[in-house]
Amino acid sequence: MTSTDVISQFQRYVIGNYTRYPVCLSRGEGSQVWDIEGNRYLDFFPGWGCGLLGHCPPRVVKAVQDQVAKLIHVPNTWYTESQGALGEALSTRTTFDGRAFFCNSGAEANEAAIKLARLNGRGSGSNGGDRYKIITMLNSFHGRTMGALSATAQPKYHAGVGPMLPGFNYAPFGDLDAVSQAVDAETIGIMVEPIQGEGGVNLPPEGYLEGLRELCDRYKLLLIFDEVQTGMGRTGKWFTHQHWNVKPDIITLAKAVGGGVAVGGLLARPEVAEKLKPGTHAATFGGNPIACAAALATIETIDQDGLLKRATHVGEQFAARFNALAEKSHLIREVRVKGAMIGVELATDGAPVVAECLKRKLLINATHQTVIRLLPALNITDAEINEGCDIIDEVVLAMK
Repeated sequence: MTSTDVISQFQRYVIGNYTRYPVCLSRGEGSQVWDIEGNRYLDFFPGWGCGLLGHCPPRVVKAVQDQVAKLIHVPNTWYTESQGALGEALSTRTTFDGRAFFCNSGAEANEAAIKLARLNGRGSGSNGGDRYKIITMLNSFHGRTMGALSATAQPKYHAGVGPMLPGFNYAPFGDLDAVSQAVDAETIGIMVEPIQGEGGVNLPPEGYLEGLRELCDRYKLLLIFDEVQTGMGRTGKWFTHQHWNVKPDIITLAKAVGGGVAVGGLLARPEVAEKLKPGTHAATFGGNPIACAAALATIETIDQDGLLKRATHVGEQFAARFNALAEKSHLIREVRVKGAMIGVELATDGAPVVAECLKRKLLINATHQTVIRLLPALNITDAEINEGCDIIDEVVLAMK
């Protein structure tokens, strides 16, 4: 089949709820992918952040191949060795003694966190009532399912599917006073991305995450970090909150956990996690043997290949290139970088930059309309970084 054939088939049989570029990708290796016609592309946004190790990382491929020949799926009414091993591997790499729940995506992980927070809030009010409200931040993104969508404080995602679920109060990201004012007698938690991804790669102001921890301690709230996009070494630490040494009560994970295979989940402090009793929540495919094998291979790769340190280097390389570009182009307003999480704020719409880069066989992303967002693989080479940045330089400098 040709790309045209595939696109025609999609138009006939697949719902058009995604804006797709007219390219049919057929194989990938590292930070490079090829379409059906054999054209090669450099990928600075592999898997929308899921491709932390690039395309088809060898250890993950081997682990999945071995596992699929032994056991594909069993329900969570039985024990499997790999699920327990993954729970330990994740828990021992964070800042607290967490207990794991596994699902399949970031939205599912955040739904589980919302439910777990509310379970912890039952009967905990000053008069024995329930506390169920959660404070989330403007420009946040927590997922597309109704609970996670209600937590997402971006009206554009709510359009046409309201009303949203009750129980969420919104505050500006970075504004501790606004968060404090949003707390009431029915509040049970604060849910925040340590770095906002979909909202524009927004880094927290100094003292902000520490201040949220203090507010939670003061009002006996749960601090929930949505690390779906920032976790698994993306920013140079296993989990981004470790940069600020702030201990959460719950963290949610997905995207990069399985090296491209669908894995989601959360980690919660034992006294919080215990409220998730049999019958309160479940995920049929959560923690399945293939997903857990892929995740364990991902962790092994990050450890053995020194990719936490590499993430810091990758960030430094991109920051140097984009800061140099900013000195030559008035279109660059700000460069925001934390490890391999890169945002370039433009003074114009980012969509034409994405489209022009695609013509030159470079895959990038624009979010929040004006922010070029890159989530490159941690093992991207310096040569690939320079190749792609040369293309972005040419595109931006050609724009008026």
